Amino acid sequence: MMTTNFNHKNIQESIPESRPPCKRNPSFCFIFLLILSVCFIFYFYTYDFSTNKIFDMLRDLQNSTPATTTDMPTAAPTLKSLHPYFVEYPHKYDFIVNEEHRCQEEITFLALMVPVAPNDHVHREVIRKTWGSERVVLGKNVTLFFLLGLPSGEDRENMQQNLLLESAEHHDLLQSDFVDSYNNLTIKTMVMLEWLNAHCPKATFAMKIDSDAFLNVPNLVKLLLEAPHKNYITGLVRYNSPVVRNTNSKWYVPEEVFAEPVFPPNVLGLGYVFSTDLCSKLVEAAQHVRAVYIEDVYIGMCLKHLGILPTYPPNWSRFYVSTPEPYNCSHYPKLILSLPHNPSHQENLWKNLQSQQCS
Repeated sequence: MMTTNFNHKNIQESIPESRPPCKRNPSFCFIFLLILSVCFIFYFYTYDFSTNKIFDMLRDLQNSTPATTTDMPTAAPTLKSLHPYFVEYPHKYDFIVNEEHRCQEEITFLALMVPVAPNDHVHREVIRKTWGSERVVLGKNVTLFFLLGLPSGEDRENMQQNLLLESAEHHDLLQSDFVDSYNNLTIKTMVMLEWLNAHCPKATFAMKIDSDAFLNVPNLVKLLLEAPHKNYITGLVRYNSPVVRNTNSKWYVPEEVFAEPVFPPNVLGLGYVFSTDLCSKLVEAAQHVRAVYIEDVYIGMCLKHLGILPTYPPNWSRFYVSTPEPYNCSHYPKLILSLPHNPSHQENLWKNLQSQQCS
C-alpha cells in the first residue's frame, strides 16, 4: 500500500496568487467601467422615455376608469394617441358583458345596435317599451342590443353593479372595456362591427341607431326587403360635407388630422343601416385608415378606402333629423328615423303609431 506525503508549503507555492482583476490590470478595469457607464446612461434615457408613456397611461386610467377590484373591470391599457383628434383603434378590446349566443340561436334579419351611455338607463327603458320591443316584423326576426363602454366618475362601481343586474334581467347589453365617452364613439362603433362579424354572422342587415332617436321598424324592414345584401349602407347620406375648421366647434378637425376641405361621402351617425358583409370589410379598412374621433366621418373614410359609396334612401323624408310637433298623421307613418325632443316625446310617438288612428 502506497502512502503519499503532502508538502503543504510546496502546494501553497504552486497556486498562483489570487488578486483582484483591477490590481492585476488597471487599464482593463478602467475601460470596462467606462463602457459599462456609457451603456447605463444610454439605457437610462431610453427606458425613461418609454416609462413616461406608461406613467401617463396609468395616470389616465386612474383618473378616468374604475380602480381595479374583484367586481369592477379595468379599462384596456391604451397609450396616448399622437394627436387628441385621433382615437386608439385598431386595438384589442374585450367584451366584459356579452350575449354572444343570442344572435346565433336564431336567423336574424335585422340587428338593431344602440350605442348608449352607461348611466342612460332612461333611454334604454323607453326603447325596450317602444320600438325596441318588436321582435318579428313582417315575418322577419329583429334583435336589439345596447352597446356601451365602462362607466367613469365617482359612482362608477355602483353604476357597474347596476349594469350587471340590468344585463341579467334583459340580456341585451354588450359592454366592452374602453372608457365610455363622446370622443370614444369611433371605438364604440368599430367594436360593434367586430362583434357583429364574430357573433351575428347570419344577420342580413344591422342598424346603428342613437339612443335618443325614434325608429319605425316596420317601415325599415319594408325598405330592407328590397335592398341589396352586399356593400349597402343608407340613411341621411352626406356628400361634400365641409370639414369644420372652427376651433370652438364640437366637430373641429385640424388640417394636420384631415387636410382635404370636404369629408368623403358618409351617413349621419344618428342612424344608418347596412348589409352585414360590410362589418368585416370596414374592420379590415380600419387597419389602413387612421381613426378620427368623429365616428360617422370615420366610417365614410373607411368606405372611401373600400371604394364603396353610400346609397341614397328612396325618399329623403324617410330619414328626418328634426321631429315636428304636434303629431301629424300625414308625416309620421311614412318615417323610418326621426329625432324626438325627449324620452317622453319618444313614447308619445310610439303610442300614436300603435293607435292606428292614421291609416
